[in-house]
Amino acid sequence: MNRKVKHVLGISGGKDSAALAIYMKSKYPSLGIEFYTCDTGKELDETYQLIRNLEVYLGLKIKILTATQNSSEAPFDHFLKMYGGFLPSSNARWCTKKLKLEPFERYVGDDPVVSYVGIRGDEDREGYISTKSNIQSIFPFRRNIWSEDVIRKLFSNSSIDQVHAIAKEIDFGEKKQKVLSLIAKKIDYFFSQKQKLERFLDTDVKGFNYLVFTFLKSTNYPLASETNFPLLDNDEMLVQSDIFKLLEESGVGVPAYYNKIDFDFEGVLGQYSRSRSGCYFCFYQQKIEWVWLYEQHPELFKKAMDYEKDGYTWGQSESLEELIKPERIAQIKDDYLKRQKRLQNKKSPYLLDILGEAEGEGCASCFL
Repeated sequence: MNRKVKHVLGISGGKDSAALAIYMKSKYPSLGIEFYTCDTGKELDETYQLIRNLEVYLGLKIKILTATQNSSEAPFDHFLKMYGGFLPSSNARWCTKKLKLEPFERYVGDDPVVSYVGIRGDEDREGYISTKSNIQSIFPFRRNIWSEDVIRKLFSNSSIDQVHAIAKEIDFGEKKQKVLSLIAKKIDYFFSQKQKLERFLDTDVKGFNYLVFTFLKSTNYPLASETNFPLLDNDEMLVQSDIFKLLEESGVGVPAYYNKIDFDFEGVLGQYSRSRSGCYFCFYQQKIEWVWLYEQHPELFKKAMDYEKDGYTWGQSESLEELIKPERIAQIKDDYLKRQKRLQNKKSPYLLDILGEAEGEGCASCFL
């Protein structure tokens, strides 16, 4: 590729992407990263406030991408009509495709692009990997900054000789022989790709980064055309506590919907909040988050209810009308408090994330 590589970072409205914007702007200003957000028209007010706060910190405007052109309706409503009132769900995520992915891919076009994604080092999931060959994802908060597709190519048994030759030219210091032996070890039933990756990262993160970067020269990935890449020398791993610290110390602040709010259930004090960014009616919300929305933003809950018609509901098992019946709310709160107590007894340092996993994580593509 002869064209200049563009570096971009999507702001979802959540804590991780906001912290990543702060992190990249302060540590790697020379990259000239362009910041953008995909506006569905159905975000919480707190999300728009976060965008404004970030613009002040970054000293530039965040580009707003919308899925519709010349439409008087919010992007979500526009496409909902196109889909005949069929609400998106975990099995039919047309909202992600139409409101997030397509605007992003139109925005970058055919230019070579490196897209930075805010998946933390304490998360065990992969982020968005574009099917377009001109878009490459990088994960700065993880020990392994490279996407799964890159690692798969690097560790392919058919690439062993090539990678072995590259490694001989990289300064691994006293670890050189260990690295060469590890490269020669084939992936099989008894030795997985994940195990090989962890062995490399435990041995030398920076050396591994230089190995991958050199290997990319033989591919069509956007970074193949770059002579250097500043993240190669970064062996940091950021976890949830680091994210909150970045947001607070920068003055940007943590999105208000993460603030814990007290509630009382039969004499037991509990706390709830929203655990993810996205549309206020996101179908990936936990049941307790729907209750949070009903009790803290009743006007938005009513709007979410209004979308449920012709047999289409946000949840697969019940409608919002059924969910807010007093006895159902009581059951949801009771279940939530019991689950929270079990997790607290395990002394988990990542309680918020574990609670989020209890009813399923959101779509990774919503966190571009």
